[in-house]
Amino acid sequence: MKKYLCIWLLLFLPLLGWAQKAYAPLDFTDPVTFGGDHIIYQHERIVLGPKAFFVDGQLSDEEAGKWPFVFNSIQDAAAEVKDGSENSPMVLYIAPYVYWIDDPDDPEIRVPQDGRPVPYGMEIKCEWLRFFGLNKHPGNVILACNRGQTLGAKGNFTMFRFDGQGTSAENITFGNYCNVDLEFPLKPALNRTRRADAIVQAQLIHCNGDKIVARNTHFISRLNLCPFVGGKRVFFDQCHFESTDDALCGTAVYKNSSLDFYSSKPFYHTTGTGAVFLNCDIRSFTGGEQYFTKANGQIAVIDTRFKGPKMTALSWRDEPPASMKNYQHNVEVNNKPITISSNNPENTVILADKPLLNAYRIEISDDTLYNTYNLLKGDDNWDPEGIKESVKAAASSQMEDFTDIPVQLRISPPTNQLETKKDTAWLETSFFRFGNYPAATRPVQWQIPEEDKALVAITPYEDGNRVEIIPTNMTNTAQKVVLTAHTEAGLEAACELEILPAQLPPPRFSDLPKIHRTKDGYLSVDYSLKEGKLTDQSEISWYRSIDPNGTQAIKIAVSREGKPLRQYQLSASDIGRYITVGIAPKHLRSDAGPEERYSLKTPIEAADVKTDSHRLETDFSTLAVANQPEIIPGHWTFDTLQSSAYRPSFQPADAWIYGKGTGGSDGMVGLLQSARTGSMSYTPPMKMEADMVLNMVVSPHKTAGQGFSVAPLYMDVLIKYDAKTKTGYGLRIMRTTKFANSVDCFLIRYDHNQVTPLTEPVSTSCFRAPVYISLSVKENCLCATLSSGADYDPADYPVEVKDRVELSSNISPDPYGGFGLEYNGGSPTMINEVKLEWK
Repeated sequence: MKKYLCIWLLLFLPLLGWAQKAYAPLDFTDPVTFGGDHIIYQHERIVLGPKAFFVDGQLSDEEAGKWPFVFNSIQDAAAEVKDGSENSPMVLYIAPYVYWIDDPDDPEIRVPQDGRPVPYGMEIKCEWLRFFGLNKHPGNVILACNRGQTLGAKGNFTMFRFDGQGTSAENITFGNYCNVDLEFPLKPALNRTRRADAIVQAQLIHCNGDKIVARNTHFISRLNLCPFVGGKRVFFDQCHFESTDDALCGTAVYKNSSLDFYSSKPFYHTTGTGAVFLNCDIRSFTGGEQYFTKANGQIAVIDTRFKGPKMTALSWRDEPPASMKNYQHNVEVNNKPITISSNNPENTVILADKPLLNAYRIEISDDTLYNTYNLLKGDDNWDPEGIKESVKAAASSQMEDFTDIPVQLRISPPTNQLETKKDTAWLETSFFRFGNYPAATRPVQWQIPEEDKALVAITPYEDGNRVEIIPTNMTNTAQKVVLTAHTEAGLEAACELEILPAQLPPPRFSDLPKIHRTKDGYLSVDYSLKEGKLTDQSEISWYRSIDPNGTQAIKIAVSREGKPLRQYQLSASDIGRYITVGIAPKHLRSDAGPEERYSLKTPIEAADVKTDSHRLETDFSTLAVANQPEIIPGHWTFDTLQSSAYRPSFQPADAWIYGKGTGGSDGMVGLLQSARTGSMSYTPPMKMEADMVLNMVVSPHKTAGQGFSVAPLYMDVLIKYDAKTKTGYGLRIMRTTKFANSVDCFLIRYDHNQVTPLTEPVSTSCFRAPVYISLSVKENCLCATLSSGADYDPADYPVEVKDRVELSSNISPDPYGGFGLEYNGGSPTMINEVKLEWK
């Protein structure tokens, strides 16, 4: 027996001696002691075992391999995890270090695996998995990656995907350092410079589970941060976030946390009962207005302070629908109390003196208790802060119920279009506790604005939880009416109704249409409707064809916005062609009737045309832009992009539409791509071998100068172009990964759809609305300029990024005279105006 004991001591004592004497913590101010089969941290002895792993990046493979539950990488530890439970989680105790979840030096491009929407650095399937950093400062325990869309990955690279309930983190930094420098003062040798300045989608965590908690944890990236996105109930306590747009978890409670917003819309949207901020500090580095969401979704902001020297206003979103209802209490911007979305006060519910405030915070004597138990309890009494008894005691002392307070009132359906004397509708309300848990109904009161009471009648039933809507619009025009439902506690919801007057049959002609040539180069159609007292909104289209019977008719101009296009300006493209007008009779209280066509019996002659055949100008307001893929002299061609590796799987019926803009083109109307790509061109009616000049104005949706969704998406503007062979010259404007919020511009040659650069790229910050583009061919010189009328400070950019672009290249002119635009930008860009001149 002694013999075996001696052998055991000879084997074990050196290991024990190493563990006790050789191990040195990376941070001596907050040390962890490693004892081989246990660790000691903050005076607590933690025995390692099947559900308690120790991870330390300082350990060599040999050192880590000496102990069964000790690892030197997250990858090795994750491969051995087993399911935990709520009372006995699977814990990774992680010592200070930088742990790369994905090899930053591997040149291989990461792509999504089968069935996954994005490439992941690591996928872990484990119930009740806990990451515990062995340091008070989260910045000393970093789980890192540095890839993003087009920068080391194809797709929005995401560091982790967790499948399982109860995932949690404490004293950890999750960082995607694609666009942020990694700084690690404990061991500067582990510092790493960002992969690129250009900000791309570089994500952290997708999860599929409930009861997600992060405490004293940092989440660092920029675009699409994604901190535990996908969780049903997510709780962030004393955490820190750095992000730009489309970044935050929309089903979370953020408490005692700090957030740095580097762009204007940190949420794309929230889901269901949305997101809650309790006692948070938010810094906005956005110049102009700071929003919360890009799309819709509920938000509650309680006891939260904003700082932003360049921030001009704070709003829920840029164009909030009338049905949006969000909640606030005690919000400050730069130390001054404010109302969020003060320009749209109907969207904001102020909770002061409302019982609903107790759903979020409870006053107890001179203290405040944030009611996370009410918010997070769900149907299983989840209580991540252990405050259940305190909440119940406060409720008992105030003779209230503070544990089952709903935070959302919904109206279904949220919108309706109703026709007077024809339709009725039923609206129903429903109540939800945080986390989208249905709650019992409460009595509801309804309000109609005083000025709209003649337009609609309502009859409530079941304590107002069902209401019958009867339209009573006796005017001649459709009217918008917003109904508001509210409870005594302070919940609100709204429903937007479009109330139509009783519709009448389509009108008939009292005088049949006749087309006249005018002396100033127009065709004019005259007609009258029998119902002449009602505003004419007839839908008029003009067609060009090869004979008076309308053979091979191509639509060339259309009415829009209910304004009949009674005149059509002739151009050189019409010479020798027959013009047809199609009229679908309509007035403001009818739908359009069947289109009736009337044609000229003789073709257009050169003498009829008064426009300069060497000039073309359009703002697209009356141009027919439905798909017309044929390349015909004198015609515009509109089609989907045929040559892009980035084409979306969904192809719309029409690649281009004339409509209202958003983002940088907000408040404008113009030509837009209906999906992510589009191709258009103009082929002159005759040979144009002379010099050519193009001037155009465009307005990108993106407002910061980055232009397009991701690198290397682009827009090609082409002149001296033959659309049939896709041959000509042009300017490529392309998003790159070289600089943040900029694009590259360079001249190009198209030769049978093969693109060759003619100049070195110039990086510019000026691709922001309105953008002025000039492109010309004069003799043997191709020249381009690009500038912006936007108000911004170019000094914020590196000197390599110019605020104006001027390019030129010697070329061998071709005999073509067409114009083209090949759009592969993802995010839309409005085409406001095109002017062509042949010299």
